[in-house]
Amino acid sequence: MSDDEADPELLELLRQHFQGKLDIAPEPETGVLETVEHVYDSCIDVAIDMRASKNAAESIYLQMQEKSYSTATWSEHELHPQAKDETTVAFIFTMDLLNFSFWSELPDDERFAVEYRGERWTGYWSLVASLQRALKEVDADVGFVTQGIPITDPNYWHNEDECNLESLRHVFRSCTEEEMPLLQERLDCLREASHVLYKARPPTFFLFFFSEILTHNQHYDCSITNLVDAADCSAAQLVNLLAEDFDCFRDEHRFEDGKMIRFLKRAQILVADLWACFNGESYGEFHDIDKITMFADYRIPQILISLGALYCCPAITMAIKDKKNIESGSTWEVQLRACSIWCVELIRREIKRKHPDAHVNAILIDFFLYDHVKELEAAGKEAIPHHRTRSIWY
Repeated sequence: MSDDEADPELLELLRQHFQGKLDIAPEPETGVLETVEHVYDSCIDVAIDMRASKNAAESIYLQMQEKSYSTATWSEHELHPQAKDETTVAFIFTMDLLNFSFWSELPDDERFAVEYRGERWTGYWSLVASLQRALKEVDADVGFVTQGIPITDPNYWHNEDECNLESLRHVFRSCTEEEMPLLQERLDCLREASHVLYKARPPTFFLFFFSEILTHNQHYDCSITNLVDAADCSAAQLVNLLAEDFDCFRDEHRFEDGKMIRFLKRAQILVADLWACFNGESYGEFHDIDKITMFADYRIPQILISLGALYCCPAITMAIKDKKNIESGSTWEVQLRACSIWCVELIRREIKRKHPDAHVNAILIDFFLYDHVKELEAAGKEAIPHHRTRSIWY
């Protein structure tokens, strides 16, 4: 073939691509279930009680049915955004970018808390209340709502003169003397996210060869919705984009045998919040939403232990009861998180086995268990404290 002749194989490859017939990449997977199952199979300090898990599955299913628990439950909370537009996408992204480490060692009346709409909010809800308060900041001089602080705008995060520790201390100001934990780390997350959103995403393996012909170099253009759109309605792909492009979403840790374990808590919950908020439509439309697992934090292990579904060795149990710090990425912590994810997966499978028509996935189970443990906390009926780990991952 001379240099002037077209390569027929290349032409056919291009023809298939433009006709939508080319399918090089397999369906994206997050790798979370695969790696946590490895921990479950090999760990010795945390275990799952199969009988208790099956009993928990039926109890959880019946309670979810009784409460008509669904994606609609997410939007029913007064602090969650009600609009179904791009501003809400930005709100959810910001919320889950900063959704970590709210626990305190102080008594309830002294811990970090936010006063908003006549109520005092702690934990996760202190974050949501702070964001809502900042966006609707009241000007003391004029006495009514002004433009507020654009805390959910990546352009704001990128501006070091406006977005800094001092401004974040104001946004997340407490009604007690305790400051929000890890404030510098939260600023770092905002700053990193703005840098990623400002720059181009490198082309994939396929686009590397045809980027000049097939596509413009894809930019997020400082747009969070562009990031969501880049996932092509795949929950797993959006989780992977977040983990690949943002260091602060790359929640993975090496187990004692050297295997890298993926948890991706905040990346997964971001996808789940979009799905729940938009009720599976628009920016919440994901054709593979059931690939999202439970979100490995400190609350779900707590309720699983209380239900008897999760068993910890005496040393871990004592450390939890004594509220001792369990280091992020340590063998104990990796086992706790991994076995919690696998336990919820087994609960999900048991529900589907007994109730094949049930519309229940790991997301809804997680949301339900989280709400349940918070109700127990408010009533002073917690059977065991949650484990203490201070990190940006949860």
